[in-house]
Amino acid sequence: MVKRFSLQLPKTLICLSVSCIVLFLFSCKDQTNTNKDNLVFRYNEHKNIGSLDPAFAKDNADIWAINQLFNGLVQMDENLNVQPCIAKDWSVSEDALTYSFILRDDVKFHKSKLFGIDSTRIVNARDFQYSFNRLLDKNVASPGRWVLNKVDSFEAKNDSLFKVHLKQPFPAFLGLLTMKYCSVVPKEIVEHYGSDFRSHPIGTGPFKFKRWEENIKLVLRKNNNYFETDSNGNTLPYLEAIAITFLPDKQSEFLQFAQGNIDFVSGLDASYKDEILTASGKLRESYLLDVNMIRGPYLNTEYLAFFMDSNDSEIQSQLLRKAANYGFDRKKMMIYLRNGVGIPANGGFIPKGLPGYDDTIGYDYQPEKAKALVKQYIEETQNQNPELTITTTSNYLSFCEFIQRELQKIGLQINVDVIPAATLKDAKANGKLNMFRASWVADYPDAENYLSLYYSKNFAPNGPNYTHFKDDQFDTWYEQAFTETNIVEREKLYTKMDSLVMQNAPVINMFYDEVVRFTRKNVSGLGINPINLLDLKRVKKE
Repeated sequence: MVKRFSLQLPKTLICLSVSCIVLFLFSCKDQTNTNKDNLVFRYNEHKNIGSLDPAFAKDNADIWAINQLFNGLVQMDENLNVQPCIAKDWSVSEDALTYSFILRDDVKFHKSKLFGIDSTRIVNARDFQYSFNRLLDKNVASPGRWVLNKVDSFEAKNDSLFKVHLKQPFPAFLGLLTMKYCSVVPKEIVEHYGSDFRSHPIGTGPFKFKRWEENIKLVLRKNNNYFETDSNGNTLPYLEAIAITFLPDKQSEFLQFAQGNIDFVSGLDASYKDEILTASGKLRESYLLDVNMIRGPYLNTEYLAFFMDSNDSEIQSQLLRKAANYGFDRKKMMIYLRNGVGIPANGGFIPKGLPGYDDTIGYDYQPEKAKALVKQYIEETQNQNPELTITTTSNYLSFCEFIQRELQKIGLQINVDVIPAATLKDAKANGKLNMFRASWVADYPDAENYLSLYYSKNFAPNGPNYTHFKDDQFDTWYEQAFTETNIVEREKLYTKMDSLVMQNAPVINMFYDEVVRFTRKNVSGLGINPINLLDLKRVKKE
């Protein structure tokens, strides 16, 4: 008889924590790295990219990849200033209705045998005319068609002059043109591939398409004919390639980052936030030698909304809506639930980072004032037990439960209802929820984009006014802002509108998000911007 023996180790040795594993991975140097590896930038996406066609650049994953492949007339710098791109210069008519763009004459499309013997050609104004017409084509069904809603017509006057005529003045128009929807595409390539252009993209960007195994890997290579240079006249980009993987699990992504298999991680997930950050949002000491953290304002307002057309008397009460705004500590919420990442929303609906933002027009934590407002409501209505129900998704349950606990202390009974994201999206668009969690990420970097949520002609489902807020003075100011060409005066109008909304309290602003990026120490030039656009043309790896 053979006896079998097993070694019984203490549980403390068997159960290694994620933090120990990650710390070990960071302490190990990968001896297989070569100089070639240092010219490849690797990152991960949590879901498959839907399309590499800029006409379908709707989701962040798609936008990040498309931004490496395509260019438009203009582009945004890290401070949200509109800068030249394929258009080297432009002018605006006195009535603010006509935009004239002068194109560079040295921008070439990526090489393709479909261009014929030269394998490429120079971009001209007719390419933009074709690209804009394609964006409007109902058969293409681009989700970015709305970008040209205020455009009356456009035309290529010659190879280098492209003119756009608006239906009405729209100061944010140049910002709209920086969106990837407005990228230039070559007619001969698009018409050859049809809908398969999504996986055979030919653009003008700093990187060109190489290979895509959907849900596995996407590879882009350096465009050696790229037209932009750095401040010293060196051609961009510096990297040789970009490699994108598609691990769906964020904890696995973080471990890959720890091993050095990917070069950066974007955002802060619950699976690793306490591992890498202190409660105050600083890098833990064990990561200081290996990791850089970049953070800054993100044009995203996270909020709770009231449906103002509701028959519910509690929802209709401005007293209760204001009490809810005063009744919880936003700073405390950010420390406990986000390790200090994010800015407590004590200002208006316009987020920090945009002209028009004012940190004095919102609500701070005043529990006694909140209690007094609830008491006043009870006395006026004889409703002894005011009650509100917040509808949310599972991702934001912790925030809603925090607010639930805090508001119960001021005399408000709060229920939390968790439903799937798709169900919530449909229900809020169709006025089926009295109170719900929502967020608004800027489509384009102008405060008008945020204020459009309160314009009465934008009632959902035909527009983004999900609260059905209506105020004649607000509408007047909103329409006035379109014709105000003085930047300072327009910003004042934005702040006045935002202040009026806050006085009526159709929403509870929770926080303004922040862009957070973690990179390994050998990565430089990544930068950060308030629209969280990934721009890799100036990135270096050492």
